[in-house]
Amino acid sequence: MPALFVTLSGMHAIQVIERGLEPYAPCFDAMRAYTEARTPDTPDQIWLVEHPPVYTLGQAGDPAHLLSPDAAIPVVKIDRGGQITYHGPGQVVAYLLLDLRRRHLMVRELVTDIEQAVLDTLAAYNLAAERKPGAPGIYLSDGPHQGAKIAALGLKIRNGCSYHGVSLNVQMDLSPFLRINPCGYAGLETVDMASAGATVPVAGEAGGTPLTLSATTPVTAAHYPEIARRLAAALCEVLAAREARAPARGNAAAEAA
Repeated sequence: MPALFVTLSGMHAIQVIERGLEPYAPCFDAMRAYTEARTPDTPDQIWLVEHPPVYTLGQAGDPAHLLSPDAAIPVVKIDRGGQITYHGPGQVVAYLLLDLRRRHLMVRELVTDIEQAVLDTLAAYNLAAERKPGAPGIYLSDGPHQGAKIAALGLKIRNGCSYHGVSLNVQMDLSPFLRINPCGYAGLETVDMASAGATVPVAGEAGGTPLTLSATTPVTAAHYPEIARRLAAALCEVLAAREARAPARGNAAAEAA
């Protein structure tokens, strides 16, 4: 069984589940089954997953965006929005299984909150990033990789509940992205946190006394668990803040994806 490492409280708690390295297809099936079996009392969850190499093509995706197929990387047709993307080792994937009606949460608000959580996470590792109107996801806003995509987002809403979510590139083999038009955009550069220059603070000591956190070290694959958990915490925080200030809106969140 996957480990439940934290439940963050609020008006409606969110359970964060670490599923580890898991093939895409069974995880996809599990998301749909969880959503199909939901009742009004089913808890909301965020699943943290790392996938072996796989391309996923959205329900209205154009297969022509797979420019150069690789026999070693399967292509899975799925039911989220959007075009084609790549998942692989070194990428944090956070799946959001939420009852939007219960949270009085509109789909557009959920997208905004997911993007904000990614922005907050990247800022913690000294990376400046931004949204782009009409192009869900997060993009670097300065530096040599300005405009490159570092996080991709796609959702499915069924019976007022969400699944699928967001992927954040930590340190990974980026070459499979060169075989596709990422998210349907020809020539779009894709980057990860390590190659973008993300850093983490390092605490030093002098005579056993901790020093100010002024030194930093580059992000590597070793920071993956920390980054995954920070992203999950940021998602919970923005969702709790949204819920705390949202007026009751009945079933307004039943808007279709």
